[in-house]
Amino acid sequence: MNNQPNGTHTDDFDVVILGGGAGAKLIWGALGDRSVAVVEQARVGGACPFVACVPSKAMLRSARVWQLGADMQQSALFTGRVPAAEAYRLACERRDAIVHRRNDVANAEALERTGAVLVRGHGRLREPGVLDVDGRTLRYRELVINTGSTSRRPDIPGLDTAPTWTSDDALSATELPSSMLILGGGAVGCELAFLFATFGTAVTLVQRGHRLIFGEEPRASAAVEQALTELGVTVHTDATVTEVVSQGNRTRAHLSSGQCVLVERVVLAAGRLPNSDGLGLSNVGLRLDAHAAIPIDDCCRVVGAEHLWAIGDVTAKSTFTHTAHYQGRVVASNLRGHVIRADYASIARAVYVEPTLASVGHTLATARHAGIEPISASAEMRTSAVRSSTDGQTAGWVTLLADPQSECLIGATGVGQNAEEWIVAAAQAIRASTPISLLADVVHPFPSFGEVLENPIWELREALHHVRDSLTSAEL
Repeated sequence: MNNQPNGTHTDDFDVVILGGGAGAKLIWGALGDRSVAVVEQARVGGACPFVACVPSKAMLRSARVWQLGADMQQSALFTGRVPAAEAYRLACERRDAIVHRRNDVANAEALERTGAVLVRGHGRLREPGVLDVDGRTLRYRELVINTGSTSRRPDIPGLDTAPTWTSDDALSATELPSSMLILGGGAVGCELAFLFATFGTAVTLVQRGHRLIFGEEPRASAAVEQALTELGVTVHTDATVTEVVSQGNRTRAHLSSGQCVLVERVVLAAGRLPNSDGLGLSNVGLRLDAHAAIPIDDCCRVVGAEHLWAIGDVTAKSTFTHTAHYQGRVVASNLRGHVIRADYASIARAVYVEPTLASVGHTLATARHAGIEPISASAEMRTSAVRSSTDGQTAGWVTLLADPQSECLIGATGVGQNAEEWIVAAAQAIRASTPISLLADVVHPFPSFGEVLENPIWELREALHHVRDSLTSAEL
């Protein structure tokens, strides 16, 4: 809101951000003296800090700590281990404290301290340059759309009568169901399965595809499935739920395999849909199908409309919170006149089960699809990182891929303790196109989990030398 010389004020802004979720904060405080408004109908900060990433990782941390009491090597260090129900209650209390009991007051105050104006309500484009927020008119020079995504609800007969949770619900509730059916074997479904199974819930997970975490390496999918089955999770792949029937306070789910599962709660984790509906995009010349991703260029400008930008899940570009943060930085730089182009090739991916799965860049399948026949090298955590023995976390491995033409790292997949941390070294190497010969000179502290990268990097170096020598001999 800008003050005018006559003392009145108008709702004219240089930049309006539609949606205050992940990524928006990287914009609203980075535009200098430009006037900024942030339109948010729910919580400032979006889903991540309140009902998604932060609470899930808080709960997973509590689950892992409690689980140590059952580890024969660690149990003698504990004075006592509370029952699962009490552990879950304490974990929920810790989670709710960390997420400020899902109250966004602190975030809203931080936003307004930057000089930005917070407008509560639902925003809809009326025409180019004009946004209606529940009857209030905001005029903008540039608009950033950051409306996120919503949980996809499968079209299953009887599902509307069943007691269901979205992933957000599951990470907000304090109830610990005795049994649960999770629809979807992606990262969210697997993390929820791991969490609730750790606390004793009888979990059944149904995945439409023939393996979990379908976009990752097959060995990584197998590692996640093994971690879940060791906790007692029943995993059904190549399966769907054909019908659900309520039976008192239980739900009977019929699977395509002919089996039936009786559970207290059904959890929807079968993907998410961009929140692109109801925004009035057609009023600015952008016509999309229902829940379609908003198309953007490599600067995050909306394709097909002027003075529009988009970030986060609504773009369907690598749908992670850290991607939205990155896109927010890209947009802020471009709005300041510093042309920055987003590059998604080195954005890391992670699934926070135990041990953690982390990856970045190509898998073998995607490399071949791109016309690259990569050279690969692998190492086992138990033989390559002494830290895994000192911490009692010997499960895990890493596989690295190199392009024989560029002689650079192009992909990495790892499973192990703190994999989400040490995979960043591979991400940086991929982004910087660092030659394998230089990566071989990077020495990790001893003992550290990151040491697992060293042997395969040296193997790749030797393999590339062999390829180069072979080509030289052939030329002679």
